[in-house]
Amino acid sequence: MDEDHCDGGFLETGKADRSVWLMKCPVVVAKSWKSQAASSSDSQPVAKVVLSLDPRKPDDPSSLQFTMEMAGSETGNIPKSYSLNMFKDFVPMCIFSETSQGRVAMEGKVEHKFDMKPHEENIEEYGRLCRERTNKSMIKTRQIQVINNDRGVHMRPMPGMVGLISSNPKDKKKTTPVKQSDMKRTRRDRGELEHIMFKLFERQPNWALKQLVQETDQPAQFLKEILNELCVYNKRGTNQGTYELKPEYKKSVEDTGAE
Repeated sequence: MDEDHCDGGFLETGKADRSVWLMKCPVVVAKSWKSQAASSSDSQPVAKVVLSLDPRKPDDPSSLQFTMEMAGSETGNIPKSYSLNMFKDFVPMCIFSETSQGRVAMEGKVEHKFDMKPHEENIEEYGRLCRERTNKSMIKTRQIQVINNDRGVHMRPMPGMVGLISSNPKDKKKTTPVKQSDMKRTRRDRGELEHIMFKLFERQPNWALKQLVQETDQPAQFLKEILNELCVYNKRGTNQGTYELKPEYKKSVEDTGAE
């Protein structure tokens, strides 16, 4: 037996020149064959192929007609007779097999390709089977289960997991821990916040918005509203991008500090 080295193992090529047929069959037929193979330990034929030839045109390929008859009586309401439409114009293909031990073998080259379909007299019955299969696939098998713990404790995210879990599988790789600056902040009383702001400007005369958000732990938009009333925003100069108190508030802060 000839053998070629393939991917660290051996590919058996003893049957490489054997001609094989490739057939596309309906799902109901494939399931029937699998069930028969699983239920019977003996290697019994599952179908019979019949070749019809017009003796008046022995050399005409179109005179060849292939049919298949399902063997056995356990096919139920599956059509037993099928037509095999043969194709010779297809991409060259080979058949390979692999055992459970990982042994790979070449079983042959595809000589003919067939499409299997029920005979015209069985096409209505086959259509009914297809409709039944479609209807079964549309039946919802999901069930609603009542949880005894109605407080939903087991469904709450664990501490530190907020923002880490995404309901969309495509977004799981993109999820990142929630930053402190992105978490929802609670607004303080307006008068209390103004008092805190004056204390901060006593410490230093110029503050950036980001610094004030960190110092006060307040929402940026709410903080801007207070800053627009109390401060001037420097658009240029050495203190560009910072806030400083308006002149009238600067004086009151200085007076308070002098007392």
